[in-house]
Amino acid sequence: MFEGFASRQISTSGTTITLVQGGDGPPLILLHGYPQTHVMWHKIAPRLAQDFTVVATDLRGYGDSGKPHGDAEHLQYSKRVMAQDQVEVMQQLGFDAFFLVGHDRGARVSHRLAKDHPQRVRKLAVLDIIPTHRMFQIVNKAMATNTYHWFFLIQPYDFPERLIGASADYFIRSRFERARDAATIFPAEAVAEYVRCFCDPAAIHATCEDYRAGASIDLVHDEADLATRVSCPLLALWSTTGYVGRTQDVLQVWREYATDVRGHGLPCGHFLAEELPDQTYAALRTFLLEKA
Repeated sequence: MFEGFASRQISTSGTTITLVQGGDGPPLILLHGYPQTHVMWHKIAPRLAQDFTVVATDLRGYGDSGKPHGDAEHLQYSKRVMAQDQVEVMQQLGFDAFFLVGHDRGARVSHRLAKDHPQRVRKLAVLDIIPTHRMFQIVNKAMATNTYHWFFLIQPYDFPERLIGASADYFIRSRFERARDAATIFPAEAVAEYVRCFCDPAAIHATCEDYRAGASIDLVHDEADLATRVSCPLLALWSTTGYVGRTQDVLQVWREYATDVRGHGLPCGHFLAEELPDQTYAALRTFLLEKA
């Protein structure tokens, strides 16, 4: 799925990060969401590699990257720590500054990275999220129903781990097989890779910790620097059929957290890069290549 890309594993100060790298040009890092791996970019990464040096990583706790056991404060999976992994990866690859694109959990890591390391991020694109801080402010019946896993995964160790582990294959496949035209959107090869990685008990625990951090230490960090907005150009793309796209003015929300925001919705579900790869690629390429 990543023909011409080289695979690597890089040791950071806290874990090991697996990645694929391909192309030539300005550096661009792609960060995936839950419950996926870097494979989610397989439809657009080769095209982006025509203009950029593309680095697609597995986040800490996901894919074939390291999976440290969680701690009481969930610091191991705070977005600050997960962002630091990515900064160190890019440094070791020789890139001090780079373009950054994140989907879902990867977008939350990207948001934190852009705040903690503003000198590193030339431009930021976030796919189908609004900030975690805002998400917890809009909780209601509809939000809890549409994003129930936010509240399931944050339950204390090891309740969700045991329930998911009892049928991990079913749990993860159900997230992809419900989509219309699922076999076309999610090729069997990609789903098999998601299943292989997610069914590792260490991955199940790590991904729960990711969400536990989102409901605890990440909010502490967000409150501490709430007045500091992302300073680089930011592109927001979102699903027009998803809960956030249907209920929130996404651009207006992001303008409260960043100084230079543009973007639009796409007529698809949550998995933009796989459901509408042509439109997602075109929007990303235009944004990343235009002069700031």
